[in-house]
Amino acid sequence: MEPVVTQPTSFWQSLRTKYVLTYLVIIAAVLVLLNTYPVLVSQDMVFKSKQTSLQSQASVVASALAGPEGLNREGVGRVMEVLGDTGLSRVMVTDPSGVVLYDTSPASGSVGRYALLYEVAQALQGRDEFCSDYTAGAFHSRAAIPVTYRGMTLGAVYVDEYDAEQGQLLVGIQQTLWTISLVIAVVATTLSLIFSQALTRRLGQLLRAIRTVREGEYSHRVRMRGKDELSRLAGEFNALTDRLQTTEEVRRRFVSDASHELKTPLSSIRLLTDSILQNDSIDPETVQEFVGDIGDEAARLQRITEHLLTLTRLDAAAPVTAEPVEVAGVAQRVEHMLEPLARAAEVQLRLDVPEGLMVRITRDDLYQILFNLVENGIKYNLPGGRVELYAQDWGGKVVIMVEDTGVGIPEEDIDKVFDRFYRVDKARSRAAGGTGLGLSIVQDTARRHGGDVTVQRRTPEGSRFVVSFPLCGEGGRT
Repeated sequence: MEPVVTQPTSFWQSLRTKYVLTYLVIIAAVLVLLNTYPVLVSQDMVFKSKQTSLQSQASVVASALAGPEGLNREGVGRVMEVLGDTGLSRVMVTDPSGVVLYDTSPASGSVGRYALLYEVAQALQGRDEFCSDYTAGAFHSRAAIPVTYRGMTLGAVYVDEYDAEQGQLLVGIQQTLWTISLVIAVVATTLSLIFSQALTRRLGQLLRAIRTVREGEYSHRVRMRGKDELSRLAGEFNALTDRLQTTEEVRRRFVSDASHELKTPLSSIRLLTDSILQNDSIDPETVQEFVGDIGDEAARLQRITEHLLTLTRLDAAAPVTAEPVEVAGVAQRVEHMLEPLARAAEVQLRLDVPEGLMVRITRDDLYQILFNLVENGIKYNLPGGRVELYAQDWGGKVVIMVEDTGVGIPEEDIDKVFDRFYRVDKARSRAAGGTGLGLSIVQDTARRHGGDVTVQRRTPEGSRFVVSFPLCGEGGRT
């Protein structure tokens, strides 16, 4: 396999850059809101205050001017003298036609002329008018109201105020907000850089660990503190590498054992054929004996190959079409096939499987499980011994047991009998034609169909293999 070349991540594509930019966009949005909303609210409050104040002052002037004699310059002047200083930038009074009768801004020269102002025009039509704006750090507000007497419009009062003091207060608020925003931006940017570096450092640690494991160092582990998602991810990574390491060790051991098991019969065949070919004076009986031995080794080689192919199929987890299978029918077939072997070994074979027990499996897989267990019980038995196969419905499960009175399994080997190529008595197993793969096939096949298999020592002798499957009821449902 060619090594995977990992391209370096560009600056704009890196997670750290995206993380920092996301924080900066959020911070910028918050700061924009901080610098606009309070200012707009403050402006609105000042506008409302100005409207109330100016319209009140204009109403006072209009009330003082209202009378039956109407408005003229002299009368308006006397009233305004009585009212005194209003504190406004400008106060202007007009007659009903819009001609200015009084104006506190003499520089404008508007007395005797028409007041060409929108607010005045609206007031002469009987409506109160107000407008205000904030420009150049100051509030400029205008208000106009009509002067009325018994439903008649006698003129209009126009007031104008230029307030730089409150404008400066608002400017001060804006500057304070800008200072606070600058401090927040610097602090938030610094913290986002620190946090992003901490995050990407931990992610980089995981990435380096993945690359290390990818190169074949399955013993590598990640040590990451905390209880957050990254720590949990590191824990899952360590669990995965544990499994990979175990799988790799099993694979290497399997390849080594398989090579050894295949090499043994091949070496025997090679030795026997060389003996025949290199010895010209060998007698026919010896040749026949050697050829028989070659046939036995070839048969053993074939059995190993078939078992390896079976295990490969099971490891590949190829889909199977399971169906309800009656245990009794398969057990009877196994008994029929192994009865000659049992007679030859002087072993009694007994079967006790009630009718109607159904499991969801393929018929061939169930046959292979029962055949291997019963065959092992016969091969590793003693003359005069017995092998019993019986099944029962036990709490919603179909439990199948195969017991023998054979040589048994030592206590220290109980947990290893399902390992591939493991044999308790290698010499006896090889003499009996065993490959050390049969029980592995039994276990993998059972688990593939939702079952399980265990082994127990019998007292005083022999072994008991227990296979359990979910009970398959009527209609094929488990």
